Amino acid sequence: MPSTADCQGVVGPVYLTVMADAVRIGPLEAHLQAALNQVPVCTWYASPSGGLTFVNRRYADYLGLPSDDPLRFGVDTDAACDFLLAFLHPDDMDEARRVWSHCLQTGCTGEMGFRARSADGAYRWFLSRTEPLRADDGRVLRWVGVTLDIDDRKRAEFYLAEAQRLAHTGSWAFTAAGFTHWSPELYAIHGLVPGSNVPTLPEYLGLVHPDDREFIEQAIRRLPVEQPGYDFTKRIVRPDGTVRHIRCVGVRAKEGEGFVGTVIDVTEQEHLTAALRKREIELRQILDLVPQLIAVFGPNRERLYANRTALSYFGSTLEEFLRRSPGSEAHPDDAERVRAAGERALASGSAYELEIRLRSADGGYRWFLVRYNPVRDDQGQVTRWYVACTDIDDRKRAEERMRNETIALREDLDRTSMFEDIVGSSPALQGVLAQATKVAQTDATVLILGETGTGKELLARAIHKRSRRAGGAFIRVNLGAIPPSLIASELFGHEKGAFTGALQRRLGRFESADGGTIFLDEIGELPPEAQVALLRVLQEREIERVGSSQPIPVDVRVLAATNRDLDAAVERGTFREDLLYRLNVFPIRLPPLRERAEDIPILVEYLVNRFARQTGKRIRTIAKPTLQRLQAYDWPGNVRELQNVIERAVVLSEGETFAIDESWLANKKQAKPSSVGAVTTLAAGERALIEAALAESQGRVSGPRGAAAKLGIPRQTLEWKIRSLNIDKLAFRKR
Repeated sequence: MPSTADCQGVVGPVYLTVMADAVRIGPLEAHLQAALNQVPVCTWYASPSGGLTFVNRRYADYLGLPSDDPLRFGVDTDAACDFLLAFLHPDDMDEARRVWSHCLQTGCTGEMGFRARSADGAYRWFLSRTEPLRADDGRVLRWVGVTLDIDDRKRAEFYLAEAQRLAHTGSWAFTAAGFTHWSPELYAIHGLVPGSNVPTLPEYLGLVHPDDREFIEQAIRRLPVEQPGYDFTKRIVRPDGTVRHIRCVGVRAKEGEGFVGTVIDVTEQEHLTAALRKREIELRQILDLVPQLIAVFGPNRERLYANRTALSYFGSTLEEFLRRSPGSEAHPDDAERVRAAGERALASGSAYELEIRLRSADGGYRWFLVRYNPVRDDQGQVTRWYVACTDIDDRKRAEERMRNETIALREDLDRTSMFEDIVGSSPALQGVLAQATKVAQTDATVLILGETGTGKELLARAIHKRSRRAGGAFIRVNLGAIPPSLIASELFGHEKGAFTGALQRRLGRFESADGGTIFLDEIGELPPEAQVALLRVLQEREIERVGSSQPIPVDVRVLAATNRDLDAAVERGTFREDLLYRLNVFPIRLPPLRERAEDIPILVEYLVNRFARQTGKRIRTIAKPTLQRLQAYDWPGNVRELQNVIERAVVLSEGETFAIDESWLANKKQAKPSSVGAVTTLAAGERALIEAALAESQGRVSGPRGAAAKLGIPRQTLEWKIRSLNIDKLAFRKR
């Protein structure tokens, strides 16, 4: 049989020349086919797009095509060469399609070996070479294929490989008296000269490695009575001192006594296995040192291995870990995502990653970035999934805190701040700032007392900025603006499903403030049940989310503020005395504006300049009567009320001199009484009006039906008057 090179060198030019003439001269197509039918190899040709046009007689006969099949005579068809692919062995089809597709896309020559099915259903090996036939301008006119039968060569290669394998295999026969037969190959395996006497049992044991002799002696003693056969690997020592690993397989003889079997030299395999085992041990040692959670899954996500870090985190042994189902450690809220991602990965075999929470040995959950990477064999099949889990819990918590801080900042931006800095030089204000400076350097809890509008939040921010927590979050919570039923959730967070509407877990303000400061404004409005929880936070420095019993440690400094008399609230039983003790570690009282009237000119100038910049106006002077009028007013709403008046005046101002309408403060101005009796009469009348309004509104101050609306004054003003006159508004509520 000619070789591939011979066929390409002798046959090729003949049919290619004829083919070229036939393509160039259309009427000679029949001569081309006649020539190809005489070539002693399987040939075919196809159109430039890959449509099969002709197969020669030798190829058609091998494939079993009917005598009248159009492909025997040449057809003009767009049928792809998939017609020929249908005769290929299933294991060779994908590679054939790849080679043929590459030829059509690039216009290059293609070559491959494959098995094709004959008319009788048997397969033979062929070597096929496909070349493009081009016109003078480079266009592909035809694809020409030459397919050579190489089945005999393939068989020769197989038998050569088999012979090489058998060279390492020997046979033997054994009875109770000892060995009765050794094949020449078995002598060669042991390094002995073939044809010599069959070794006796003592001689045979002398060939066995000393460390394996006891095991072999026991196996030989058990053979006659206990075992139908055996299969084990042992070591032998050749006369030249080399050690070989051999595998012995024996079965009981069908006739008579004794056993027959084979011996295979598996030294190379044992060395390779030992090397692989060593590498595996080294790899596992390395993986055990990796701070990530590492696991190995099978092709269907069955568990195979987990490193020491993972087992320590999950609190399980390797055996326990392998028995668990995939995704069992995931948070219930993440389980569906894990399952869906796993199913998509099994279908596509693609790497993927996702962020999930994994349960630790103590029952808590931490966030991890989990990456799944497939490992494929030579055929592209997934054999392993390598999983690496990186702890991102701190990052996720920081992100959630950032989101909560953003929400808090957005809330702050929605309302107008009083001013950007503490303004004033009066002794009363300077004394407050001196206290704040001292306490800022500590972590002591501060209780800021003062009327509405005196700047309690501003002072709290100043304490935070001057503390060692200045780099942390400053979280403000207005307890008076939160419905009582939601205060616990707002402060301490909640788990998914803790109550109706809790669609997902949420961090509370205390967790958001971890490492920083939380400012609890209007602390006197805190409901009794929330007071108990806050007391525990101050004592234990840990919280529990609503719907969970898992304590969470927090490192938060607490600043609180109120405009209420907490001592009176304790006497009435509306505020816990032990909570007051915890909050009142370092009390600071902010003086009302009427007690630091000397700061009013500075405040007016500051606020006028600020609002003038905001409105784009230019104000150079402040009218003296205006300043006197502002200093004479007692400002029950304090700095906030002053700010509102000045902002209104700046908006209405048309010149460069700041002034206010005299009527703005005239109806609010309180004339100085001329006698003690007049003061008593005025106070008594004012008390009677306020108590009547409270009785009508059932103790409610704010809102459209509140006492402030009925009296036609701001809520803050009424609250100030209620405290000044020591009126108990709770006494007017329905019992």
